[in-house]
Amino acid sequence: MVNWVNVVSEASLANGEHVVVNIDGINVAVFKINGTFYAIEDVCPHDGTEIATGSLDGTEIICPRHGAKFCLKSGTVKSAPAYENIMSIPVRIYNGMVQVNDDDFN
Repeated sequence: MVNWVNVVSEASLANGEHVVVNIDGINVAVFKINGTFYAIEDVCPHDGTEIATGSLDGTEIICPRHGAKFCLKSGTVKSAPAYENIMSIPVRIYNGMVQVNDDDFN
């Protein structure tokens, strides 16, 4: 069964902003880039620290600790020192709410 969880109202995030929420013990970072929402687990696989406060480069995020770069669309690692992907989380807009799918958390 698909389980969608409300995160934030669609209108409450401006382009380039993000919010971090804890869902089922997982910190999820939701970003709004050019009107599109993306969600990833808020952890750098290189050293386990948060990544949401990193710099954005288009639809890529740069880890604030060691500079590894990841694609927000897919979670794919783009540069060292990380070599593992970040979990990408499906996002949808439903009745004005940004929702994420938490099926992969369990």
